[in-house]
Amino acid sequence: MFRFPKPSGPYGIGTLTYHWEDPSRPEVFTGDPNDRRELMVQIWYPAKVDPSLPRARYVRNPGALAPLARLLHLPEFIFGPLKYITINAIESAPVANGRSRFPVLICSHGRGGFRQENTWLVEELVSHGYIVAAIDHPYAASGVVFPDGRRATFDTRMLDRKFVDGKIPYLAQDAIFTLNQLGTLNQSDPNGILTRRLDLQRVGIFGLSLGGEVSAEACRLEPRFRACLVMDVWMPSDVVRAGLKQPTMWLTRDAKTMQLEGWSQADIDETLTTMRAVFESLPGDGYFVQVPGMFHIDFSDAPFFSPLTSWLGVTGPIDGRLAHGITSAYSLAFFDRHLKGRPEVLLNGPAKQYPEVLFETRRP
Repeated sequence: MFRFPKPSGPYGIGTLTYHWEDPSRPEVFTGDPNDRRELMVQIWYPAKVDPSLPRARYVRNPGALAPLARLLHLPEFIFGPLKYITINAIESAPVANGRSRFPVLICSHGRGGFRQENTWLVEELVSHGYIVAAIDHPYAASGVVFPDGRRATFDTRMLDRKFVDGKIPYLAQDAIFTLNQLGTLNQSDPNGILTRRLDLQRVGIFGLSLGGEVSAEACRLEPRFRACLVMDVWMPSDVVRAGLKQPTMWLTRDAKTMQLEGWSQADIDETLTTMRAVFESLPGDGYFVQVPGMFHIDFSDAPFFSPLTSWLGVTGPIDGRLAHGITSAYSLAFFDRHLKGRPEVLLNGPAKQYPEVLFETRRP
């Protein structure tokens, strides 16, 4: 059992979950031509919090995460206790006073992941004045449970690299559709909470692993995304060819750490080469941030789950609190600079407080 750390920002946190259907897009993962794409999207937002109210559940249906446990080579029971875990957010809390609108971030999860997999980072960002919408991508997620009880389970074809590559543009449309839905929500939230509280002129996107690919592809396709944060993944071929126009940050590791984790040399070369190719082609601001000692899973909530993650060598040798501290500091600084217009000294060069970090910046 564990507790999520208390976020460092001044805002309390509320959360709401929405079920949206895109009538314009067929569901490509099923064989039924009448199926349309459906999404579950959880929104975290700055809120007025009553300390006496119960905190929201982290994961209501941990049984849906069994495919993720298998992907991580962990026992399926490891996610069972998550149903007892609460987060810092409160369901349907009133939105915070003060600022009339808050910048918006969309979050995309990794292959076989789930929308809550970066809750520690989401809550940190929200506590500093962002609204974050995290998408469950059905069939690319471990398991998505819809309100009527239907479950979209991980499609094992997503283990095939060629199949995944062909689905990146489709998954990127999930992010664009979510952005469109947020526009509708901003006009009239059926919950009566978020109406006119989303600043859709200042929108960013971020994601880990597959979610990083989806984020980059969404930014290639949709200029309304004004800032792109990619965590630890190679870039889609279309993004490598066309490049990105938005300010972009890559958070990753060095080749030696990837080797220690057991990545193949081919995957290491592709990850670092394609990220760097897009970084070096940026017409504007870019940041290439490597954290030696971090394993892929250290960017997610997984280090909290169990001592097994360390004993089994799933997490890296870096201290977990330091890994999360570095990730949240650079993520917040990046979005604060490019969505809020703040100077953010941390992004000007190597930081004394984080001597472990290998930092490169690109400025026009």
